[in-house]
Amino acid sequence: MRFTAKDQRLFGVALPLGAIRSRLDQAVGEYTDLPELGALCMKAGLNLIQLLPVQDSGFQSSPYSALSAFALHPLYVHIDALPEVRSLAAAASATKTASVADALQRWHRVEAQLAGEQRFPYGKILTAKLEVLRSLYDACKEQSETARAIDAFAASQKWALPYALFKCLKDRYGGLAFQDWPEYRDPQAGDIAALAAMPALHDGLRFYLWIQARCEQQFGQASKKLADCGITLLGDLPILMNEDSADVWANRNNFIMELRAGAPPDMFSSLGQNWGFPIYNWPSMEARGLDFWLRRIKQADRYYSAYRIDHVLGFFRIWALSMHDSSGALGSFVPGARLSEAALLDAGFDQARIQWLSEPHIRSTDLYDAAMDCPDASEQVLHAIELCLDRVGSEELFRFKSTIRGEADIEALHLEPALRSYLLTRFRDRVLLPLSQNVAEGGVRSYVPMWQPDAASAWVSLSGGEQNALRSIFARMNEENIALWKVEGRRLLGALADASDMLVCAEDLGAVPPGVTETLAAVGMLGLRIPRWCRSWNDAGQPYIPLGSYPGLSVCAPSVHDTSTLRGWWNDELDDDGRSDCAKAYLPDWKTVPADLDAKAALDMLTALSACASQLFVCQLQDYLDLSSRLRSHNSVDDRVNVPGTVNEWNWCWRMPCTLSELSSDASWLSALRLVGKAGNRSGLQFG
Repeated sequence: MRFTAKDQRLFGVALPLGAIRSRLDQAVGEYTDLPELGALCMKAGLNLIQLLPVQDSGFQSSPYSALSAFALHPLYVHIDALPEVRSLAAAASATKTASVADALQRWHRVEAQLAGEQRFPYGKILTAKLEVLRSLYDACKEQSETARAIDAFAASQKWALPYALFKCLKDRYGGLAFQDWPEYRDPQAGDIAALAAMPALHDGLRFYLWIQARCEQQFGQASKKLADCGITLLGDLPILMNEDSADVWANRNNFIMELRAGAPPDMFSSLGQNWGFPIYNWPSMEARGLDFWLRRIKQADRYYSAYRIDHVLGFFRIWALSMHDSSGALGSFVPGARLSEAALLDAGFDQARIQWLSEPHIRSTDLYDAAMDCPDASEQVLHAIELCLDRVGSEELFRFKSTIRGEADIEALHLEPALRSYLLTRFRDRVLLPLSQNVAEGGVRSYVPMWQPDAASAWVSLSGGEQNALRSIFARMNEENIALWKVEGRRLLGALADASDMLVCAEDLGAVPPGVTETLAAVGMLGLRIPRWCRSWNDAGQPYIPLGSYPGLSVCAPSVHDTSTLRGWWNDELDDDGRSDCAKAYLPDWKTVPADLDAKAALDMLTALSACASQLFVCQLQDYLDLSSRLRSHNSVDDRVNVPGTVNEWNWCWRMPCTLSELSSDASWLSALRLVGKAGNRSGLQFG
């Protein structure tokens, strides 16, 4: 959809679709709830709704781990609004009608039982919905309206057939990842059509096509109603794909399967992050005109007038890890400068020195120290040596065997935990990371510096001259990378920005290389500003960046789905000095700085933040609910959508504590929201 508010300040709310409560007996938010949410926004002075991804993620609750870049999630379909439910009264078969009526009653009982949950039970709801959807389909699949809807949808969507086949085969093999299927793991040209013609898959294939046709119908109608009311709907496009997804299964040439994406070490994670997703094969994808991404943009254009690119830094470079590693410590940027063995030799490092820098060397005394508290310590050390270490000559010195390809191989060994932990730590202990020959260009072994090369134990053994030589080499590599990444990001993001009339927002958090901000501005994409992290980190006292200095082409968000709420940050993460610094930057008129961000203080803070120069000011619904002492939660920890680095049934399942109708009738809360919006609607702001 065309973004029509190019020169307008937008004031919005962000939430997961599943969080919405439109009625008391509702278990999870649904596509059809969006128009009512839009009506509430209009009443509160909001003109933008930001959603988390709504793609099908199967039984994984994380919306960033989708089974498809295109398919919508059946979790959010409104059962009672389906045409098949309305046609029950005219069904030809009384037996089928009774069967469906029974399934609907079971669904309504389940929904009523789960409606009161503080966080929606994702798996239970999805299981119950799929059961009733199957009953509806079985009863109505021969009806002409249903058959036409399936045929029309399949004909209009190139991605639909591979996705539906993937789902059928996943059912056939008990939900296993496709890599573990007994057959059809790597479909070649022509295999998709051949599989689609198999009688055994026909019924399941059409069932999944029907679900997608109805999801598209409900979401499309809801998004159009929002657009007609002047509400901008901002979607979310995760950059990466789950390894076990229809897109990876059917289009293997778009991905480098030997590498996994993640993030380098930082202040929040000393070992970085390993997301487990394969990285893109950009050269291969570009050879086909970036078809995969352009089709994703076209699909988003059916529903949204703005979209957010998750982890936009991945379009400049991605932190790539071996498929055999489990943490994010042993990574390198792709694309990125590489250090050849010849260059190291020219710099004065001989083969032995290169091996010393790039392969951990472990002394036997250190092994015994690590196993000191283990039962049968000596036997455990000898066992570890036998499993994963080779002796260096006749010395009491060892290197890892060539069979140890990564951290996962060490983790799989039957060793005492303390010894395994020590070996993992030492496996990461390098100055230089050797890259596999099949990954390096031309099949020649190459190297990159570790994220903190001077923290490696081998670094201190180098002479001052050797250290300076490496620092000089690393600096040149960094300069090469900066130039390379600017070109890469400009080319790829330019193609995406030109592919639609939607407003494009970019999540540009993390270790941001030089040139990213300028590149985003050049292609008209809005960067993200989270005030708690917008500080001049290299200046004395690390002062907060003035809100008026935020670029017009940006989104200001006091909190996001991966952070605590504004109240949670203020109350639980800042000390008195931290709160004082924040108040000095944003609310200098406060005479006293409260330790608790109560409703009045929350209003002051949001009002101050909304005066930023960003085109979009978007708060999580939880931050808005904190404007009311009645609506806010008792514990701000309960308001988090996700805690990064954790996998559990709690993440991603936050729900509104009340219905949309209750919010719409709360005059005091609505008045507070309008005050925030009014403070942010300043004249003279430039967004171009």
